[in-house]
Amino acid sequence: MSLDGRVAVVTGGTRGIGRTIAAAFAARGAKVVAAARSAEPPDERVDVTDPGSVRDLFDRVEARFGRVDIVVANAGVSRPGPVAGQAPDAFADVLTTNVAGTFHTVQAAVPALRRAGGGRILTLSSALATRATPGAAAYSASKAAIEALTRTAAVELAPHGITVNCLSPGIIAEGMGEQLIGNAAVWARYGPRLAAGRPGTGEEVAAVAVFLAGAGAGYVNGSVVDVHGGLDW
Repeated sequence: MSLDGRVAVVTGGTRGIGRTIAAAFAARGAKVVAAARSAEPPDERVDVTDPGSVRDLFDRVEARFGRVDIVVANAGVSRPGPVAGQAPDAFADVLTTNVAGTFHTVQAAVPALRRAGGGRILTLSSALATRATPGAAAYSASKAAIEALTRTAAVELAPHGITVNCLSPGIIAEGMGEQLIGNAAVWARYGPRLAAGRPGTGEEVAAVAVFLAGAGAGYVNGSVVDVHGGLDW
């Protein structure tokens, strides 16, 4: 599980699950750059909806550390709303940030990873990508698209020694999951149906990210890895 000598970039890395993944990487020896739209030094600012901003981020990381080995495309937003009533600009914002943002991050990372001789890319989906949930049309659609993007990128980048895998968390007591747990109506509906009997933790998601980023996962590619403790809806 050692990541000694590796350089990792985590978008959306200053809070929630992204922050926990960044901390787990650092604890295992990686040099970690946490990036976000509102980041303050020593973290890096990036707007994943702007391809130029993402390219500049990787240029800065390479200039500072000489290489990039691991990339976690975690930045994302949620704009709950019903299909019949959600504002088009809110739907577009979710797709732009989550899907286009992931695409921009993966695309900008490829040259740096190739120069390093290969590496790991992790994307972030959600259990809601495959489960119908009222009010989550935009978010669910974006996460399903990220899973498809991950599989395609994995096939295209494998010849360059780059693996691309996707983490799919369920209800996690961190980040956006805290909003679900804190919503009495939502929790009454879904809480009792968690096979594990509890929400997951950010550390449990990060542990899977550490494995996928490490040497032991060299033959894991194009996979969507569920981290949901068992769901029955």
